[in-house]
Amino acid sequence: MPVETLAQDDLFGELSIWLNPEKGEVAVEGRAVPEIVLRRVAGTRTEEHIPIGTRKGDRLTLDVDGQEAVVSPAKGRLTRRSYRIDVRHAGHAYRLVPDSISGSRLLKDRKHIGDFTSEGDGHVLAEWKEGARVEATDAALGYALAAAFGTGAQPMWTLALDAIGDLIP
Repeated sequence: MPVETLAQDDLFGELSIWLNPEKGEVAVEGRAVPEIVLRRVAGTRTEEHIPIGTRKGDRLTLDVDGQEAVVSPAKGRLTRRSYRIDVRHAGHAYRLVPDSISGSRLLKDRKHIGDFTSEGDGHVLAEWKEGARVEATDAALGYALAAAFGTGAQPMWTLALDAIGDLIP
């Protein structure tokens, strides 16, 4: 069932975030930002714990205000870094990467520009780094990626302890 949530961004005002896990689609729009649409290719095998349904970049399309962009999610295994999402658009490299259990930081051309939190339910909170030069496209992409993949990840030592605990009867 599709869900629309509203976010009040400090720099760009009100944004609508549409999340449709069944269809595999996330859309972000607002008066001050370009429209972003991230879609899962029809027929893709889905994983329930990922809001968009997959981390396979070849099974996703990303449209940034009518222009195609390249989205490359990492596989999401043991390390927080393995949950990163990379995007290439208009000569820029973006990365959303977990930096805590619940949050992720957004990098643009390797510069930290903001922090995002989303539990994968369509609600997204953003906090922009003081002094960072944030453009409307940066914001819209950050919201879309956070909604599509969620944010945060457990530290590696926690995952290792869980794996060991599963092995002990």
